[in-house]
Amino acid sequence: MLPSPTADDRAVWSHVDAADLITRANADLGMPWPQPLASQAARVHRDGDRVAWEEPTFARQHRLSRAVVAAAVTLENRWIDEVVDGVQLLCEQSSWCWPAHDDTFEKHGSVLATVTEPFVDLGAGEVVSQLAWVDHVLGTQLDARAPGIRSRIRHEAQSRVFRPFAERRDWHWLGLDGDVHNWNPWVHSAILAAAVQLHDEPDQLFDLIVEGLDRYLVSLPADGAIDEGYSYWWNGACRALEALDVLEHATGRSFPDLIALRETVAFPHRCHLGRDWYANLADGQARPREHHPWHALHRAARRTGDADAAAHAAAHRAVAPSESAGLGRLIRELTDAEWLATGSVRSPLPRDVWLPSTQVLLARQRAGSADGLGLVIKGGHNAEHHNHNDVGSFIVTSDGVPIIVDAGRPTYTKATFGPDRYSIWTMQSSWHNTPTVAGIDQSPGREFAATDVDVSVTDAASSLTLGLGDAYEIGGLTWRRTAELDRAEGIIRVSDEWSGTPSSGEPTRLNLVVAGVVTPLVDGIRIAPLDRATPVVIRWPTGIRPTLTVRPLDDPMLSEVWGERLTRIELDVSARDRAWIRVERDDAIPVTGDSEDDR
Repeated sequence: MLPSPTADDRAVWSHVDAADLITRANADLGMPWPQPLASQAARVHRDGDRVAWEEPTFARQHRLSRAVVAAAVTLENRWIDEVVDGVQLLCEQSSWCWPAHDDTFEKHGSVLATVTEPFVDLGAGEVVSQLAWVDHVLGTQLDARAPGIRSRIRHEAQSRVFRPFAERRDWHWLGLDGDVHNWNPWVHSAILAAAVQLHDEPDQLFDLIVEGLDRYLVSLPADGAIDEGYSYWWNGACRALEALDVLEHATGRSFPDLIALRETVAFPHRCHLGRDWYANLADGQARPREHHPWHALHRAARRTGDADAAAHAAAHRAVAPSESAGLGRLIRELTDAEWLATGSVRSPLPRDVWLPSTQVLLARQRAGSADGLGLVIKGGHNAEHHNHNDVGSFIVTSDGVPIIVDAGRPTYTKATFGPDRYSIWTMQSSWHNTPTVAGIDQSPGREFAATDVDVSVTDAASSLTLGLGDAYEIGGLTWRRTAELDRAEGIIRVSDEWSGTPSSGEPTRLNLVVAGVVTPLVDGIRIAPLDRATPVVIRWPTGIRPTLTVRPLDDPMLSEVWGERLTRIELDVSARDRAWIRVERDDAIPVTGDSEDDR
């Protein structure tokens, strides 16, 4: 059985607080169910649009999840009928695979799914897992109200997921080529939940699932960092933690005591900037809009004894449960007694975080508070999962709110994960806080990486020094960057020294992408941040003239975070071999004159 009470357990479900979910479910009744269309699926291969098909598909699954909760709480026949309708629609859906993931176009030239060759992807995993949780929670009620529907669920799970998973062993997400990423635990955890509930002989699949999960777990670095970034931790490492929990419940297999597993539980709070802002390296939003399963983090933190991770999860206890998290996560959130009894506390906000595997340093002025300035800088390389060309890029915060920012990623299209990825502006180094050298930006690839990385963390200051020259396809280029948070002076300083720039006639410039209201000053620029955080002033050596490029934002994945625009400050340093920028709060003592290296 899956690790949650069924609807037959009235001591639990009759006391579940799901009023908001049921209100939303009531609004669904009598309305047509969302219907993904063939023409919408085909758009992936026509104009690259993924959203047209995915939106109604996700809306259908969210509606079903709301109905399941309403049925489990009330046991009313109208809700059970609503659940049966939703289940039947999923069983009749031609494919559970998201069209952008299907390989049928490459194999057969088809823009629509080949139903005789189902592709097991994240979408198929999400649907089969959802059906397993429906069957678990409402099995008795479905048998009484709609005899036969549970057999249909099992038939579809077998033909669409279990059989192809077991018979076809070249799935890219298995990581057999050594490239192990978040698909591995996401899909394996979904198939595990489905096998526990829907497979007649689940042991036939358990060994394959455990083998796959092990491949992911051993790939985790000792510091627990995820190169895909904070946003993908929830659908990577967190999925693995949840799978181990289900596996232990179903089989009695022990929870592995891996250092990396214990360390990855700390990754979310180590990425926390303050308020609802996070260091959003790779494909992530600095202010995530999706609902995170904080209960799952809290459960894992309890298991590993990480009090700080548990506190960070508990700080989000008041966040309302959401169907967007997936049905299994929703049910566990509503019925986990220890989570429900948890009181809200403050996030830990460690003063310094150094993650050597990804070469990321996060520093703030003091532990336990986002007040003041904060710095994040990364080294790494340009072939990370969900990679952006951003070696040496940095983020600066005021009171936990990003000012010098990582833009994040736009809405996914077919181009996002294809050969045209770096034609997307958010993926390019020129739209990160990195140099453009004689008109040349960083290149994608593992060989384009930081070198000679040196970290220093003391009470007075925290800094990272690294070489950026190898991130550019420029022979003979040497570029040394140091980013430092000086706690004693209350400033952040980023210094660059370089040599070997080609004589192409194109400018060399330092790029700074900023969010907020930008006001030019005689000797710099003032930024009034979002969320009414304390303004800052950015200064640079006299004689460097800034150019401002405003980037209007019309993609909701970006505008929901940053508002209507981002601004890129371009500092032309073509005539120089060194430069610096200094960030200080607007209420700091103004800097007058130039430093000894102001040239």
